[in-house]
Amino acid sequence: MHGRIGSLLALAVATVALSWGTGSAVSIAASSSTGNGAPSGAHVTLNLHGVANGQGFSATDAKGNNIFAPLYGNCKINLQEGPFDVVNSDCVTSNALFQLPNPDNGSGSLAYSVYVRALTKGSASMASCFTDTTTNETFCNAGALVVSLNKVTPPKFTNVSKELLQVCVDGSLQPLFGDKNFAYYWNYDNQGLRLAQLRFYPIVTTPIGGDCTAVQVP
Repeated sequence: MHGRIGSLLALAVATVALSWGTGSAVSIAASSSTGNGAPSGAHVTLNLHGVANGQGFSATDAKGNNIFAPLYGNCKINLQEGPFDVVNSDCVTSNALFQLPNPDNGSGSLAYSVYVRALTKGSASMASCFTDTTTNETFCNAGALVVSLNKVTPPKFTNVSKELLQVCVDGSLQPLFGDKNFAYYWNYDNQGLRLAQLRFYPIVTTPIGGDCTAVQVP
C-alpha cells in the first residue's frame, strides 16, 4: 500500500507517464480499460470494510490498504497530503486517516484518478468535506457530488475523481489540499455495505473545477 506518485513526466493525448507504485516510470493509456470498468495498469487499492460492532477488526489491522467502518452509520476518514498510505484504519471507534498525494500539479486537470465500486449487498455514500480551521465551519459536497455505492452485477468501477478529489468552496470545485487553512476528510455513510473498493490510477481523466453545491455541517 505504500505506493508512490512522483512528478508528471509527460502528458500526451492518450498517455500519462508518472512515477507510481515502485518509483519507476509507468505509462498507461487513458483510453485502456478492463471489463470491470476500471482502467488497466498500475494502481493503488483502498478497501473500505463495514463491520458490525467492531466485529473482525483489531488494532493489528491498522496498516496495509484497509479501513474499517461501522456497518451502519457515519464515519470520518481524515485526509492528509503525502504518498498513499493508510495511517489509521480504525473508523469504528475513532476517525480514520488516509494519506494521498496532492491531486493538483498545476496542469489544470487532476493529476491522477480514483475509481470506486461496491462488492457486497447494502449501500453507502461518500462525500468530500473540509473544515475551515479559521472559522471552524465545515462543508461537504452535496447533490450530484455525493458518491452513491450500490452493488451491480457484475460489480463495476465508476470514475469518481471529480467528487472525491475536490471540494466545493463558494460554489466552485477546488482540489484537495488547495487551502492550508482547511482540514479535509471524506464522510462515509454506510447502510449495510460490507466492502467498497477504491482504486487510484496515474492517469488524467478529469479537469479541475466546475460549479458545485455544498451543505454546511453543524
